[in-house]
Amino acid sequence: MKYIRFDNSKLPNLEYSLFKEILQTNHAGAYMSTSITGCNTRKYHGLLVCPLKEFGGEDFVMLSSVQCSVIEHDKVFNLGVQEYKGEYFEPKGHKYLVEYSAAPASKMTYRIGGTVVSQQYILSSNENQVMIRYTVEEAPEAVVLRLKPFLAFRSIHALTHENMSVNTHYEEVDGGVKFSLYEGLPSLYLQASKKLDFVAMPDWYRDVEYIKERYRGYDFQEDLYVPGFFEVKVKEGDSIVLSASLSEAAPKGLKAKFTKELGLRPPKENMKDLLVNASRQFIYRDVDGQPMIRAGFHWKRPQLRDMLVSVTGLALFQEDTKVYDEIVRSSLPALKRLYIDEATTNSTSVDVPLWFFYFMNECDKYFPKDIKPAEHFGLMREIVEFYWDGVPGKMHRTDGGLIYARSEGHPQTWMNSKTTYGMMVTPRYGCAVEVNALWYDAIATTLAVAKKVKAKDFVETWEPRLEQVGKSFVETFVNGKGYLFDYVDGDYKSWSVRPNMVIAASLKYSPLSKEQKKGILDLATKELLTPRGLRSLSPNDEKYKGAIEGNEDERALAKHNGAAYPWLLSFYADLMVDVHKNSGISQLKRIVDDWEGELTEHGVGSVSESYNGNPPYQAKGAISMAWNVSALQKLIKVIEAK
Repeated sequence: MKYIRFDNSKLPNLEYSLFKEILQTNHAGAYMSTSITGCNTRKYHGLLVCPLKEFGGEDFVMLSSVQCSVIEHDKVFNLGVQEYKGEYFEPKGHKYLVEYSAAPASKMTYRIGGTVVSQQYILSSNENQVMIRYTVEEAPEAVVLRLKPFLAFRSIHALTHENMSVNTHYEEVDGGVKFSLYEGLPSLYLQASKKLDFVAMPDWYRDVEYIKERYRGYDFQEDLYVPGFFEVKVKEGDSIVLSASLSEAAPKGLKAKFTKELGLRPPKENMKDLLVNASRQFIYRDVDGQPMIRAGFHWKRPQLRDMLVSVTGLALFQEDTKVYDEIVRSSLPALKRLYIDEATTNSTSVDVPLWFFYFMNECDKYFPKDIKPAEHFGLMREIVEFYWDGVPGKMHRTDGGLIYARSEGHPQTWMNSKTTYGMMVTPRYGCAVEVNALWYDAIATTLAVAKKVKAKDFVETWEPRLEQVGKSFVETFVNGKGYLFDYVDGDYKSWSVRPNMVIAASLKYSPLSKEQKKGILDLATKELLTPRGLRSLSPNDEKYKGAIEGNEDERALAKHNGAAYPWLLSFYADLMVDVHKNSGISQLKRIVDDWEGELTEHGVGSVSESYNGNPPYQAKGAISMAWNVSALQKLIKVIEAK
């Protein structure tokens, strides 16, 4: 039984199928992504997108697409789909699409009369290579397959246009041809498991459009270079594997390699399977061989905050967690360098090092046998002492021991969206509630470790400081309406109802009482909770924007003034269990169950970056986000543990 199912009768309807995006990634940092129709709807889409060391690991779309045509009795039936200027789709291969299957790997099946042809994509696990297997499932008589590659050779953030610099020459290699379009970029090898005839017919396909970029207010038109096409005669039962790679492949081994790679795909029989598979998609080794967690797809890069929040959740249900430990260990030098050693010149967010203590406590919760806190006591101590001392002109400690941060023009928390003219949407200068809750948690966590390693000097110094910070936190943030101020800057107090208070109340160590936590939970349930996460702002606020839409500035204004974020559900769940114990599990189960249908929308099999705060809570932004996938896995773990 297939877990990911689509209404096959609706596949030819572009309004139904065009906005469902598929993604495969590998350990080399490459990915392939398109829509379930095969029509690229973003400039970030492509069948082979690779990080190039020559450009600092920036992702480049090398192969945009391959259009397959079936030729019967001199009639050409093109199975491809592409949008051109004027919102015109040509060819219209979607009208032949009869089935899309996600498991074990993306497969599209087309019917032209009595002929049925499928094409299935697989990304090599460790190489910059994508393989496409074309199979003639049914055919009354022999037909000709024509395969036309569309080449981009550009950064994912750019668009290309017809130019005189392109190298139109090609070189024959074993089983195919090699293209080297521009100096400084690697060559692309197109090779097949069966001898194909290559017909050179270089041309530019002009004014290709990407509907998602148009909706987002970005440049959305480009020209793609087509060097020619391959042709081969096939009959029923025949299959051909086409390889696109940055290094020469062995054509005779392509079929076996495709089958082997297919066997490596994890099962996709339930929601948990999908999340486990999605978790693996974020793990890769960069061009220097360092293991990393990508924050999201397609344009998100590794981020220390995202990694510290998500890494434990991503490691849940994985057979081997060694790589996750390696990722954290390899990231700690950068954490120290960027946020402590270079703090006087760096204007990055104030909260990032404090998330390290959250990570430590999450490890203690989910992987108690693996974590050795004493190993990290030196770094933990250095971080809390750094915060206590402050950074002149950027961060200082208040009289009550709270953290006050202000760096003009630079957001200081995870709410970091900006408009195109540099205006910060939610600067939150001053004492931010979750920053100071993390600060209290950091001191308490370090004290717990200090007692284990018998660091008496630290304990004697910091126990009274913890008491001072806790008292000041309650006095500063607990308001008279049963929840917490979002931030305080001098005499100004932000009454905005935001999810940051949920983060603050959910941490392992908190100065808040159970009654105070319950008030926060009740208000969050009433005003912030949606089926897709917690809203970034209550709908009752005059600044609330419930839909992320319009141009870049309009979307930026909505991003942290109403959009819902799934990653915040893990903090909501922790708070729910803390306040209501086992009686809160049934509500958490309802939240998880409500995600079942959503995993076939937007990014098929994963969790998107954000969602509209208003019904029907449409997915927005990146199609797959690490900390969102992590949060849902944590919820499942909490439910399974009860």
